[in-house]
Amino acid sequence: FLSEILIDILQNSNRMTIIMSFYIFVSVTTNFISNNACAVLFTPIAIDIANKLDLDPKVMAIALIFAVNTSFVTPLAYQTNLLVMGPGHYKFIDYIKLGLPLSIICWIVFYFSFPLIFNI
Repeated sequence: FLSEILIDILQNSNRMTIIMSFYIFVSVTTNFISNNACAVLFTPIAIDIANKLDLDPKVMAIALIFAVNTSFVTPLAYQTNLLVMGPGHYKFIDYIKLGLPLSIICWIVFYFSFPLIFNI
């Protein structure tokens, strides 16, 4: 269902735009659930998108792996973030201040490096 919605919304877009949209969607979601759960949840969706775009499913799986590991924006997403929040006297906003720019940098690096590596 989610793969069909993404493909329908971006029907006239190129492959990299669809992959990047999927990456951003997963990257946002992984900040609210664990990266392991996010990977399990989105793997079938990534494979379905790959099949619809006539891509090797490994390419979408690798994009998924990169996306689920961008859980910097909230302390909820990764156990270590939550573990150090109390002793480090961090606030929720601290994760947003530092994590959001880091996530954006990861998005930009992914956008420019992924097509070079996988010839998309």
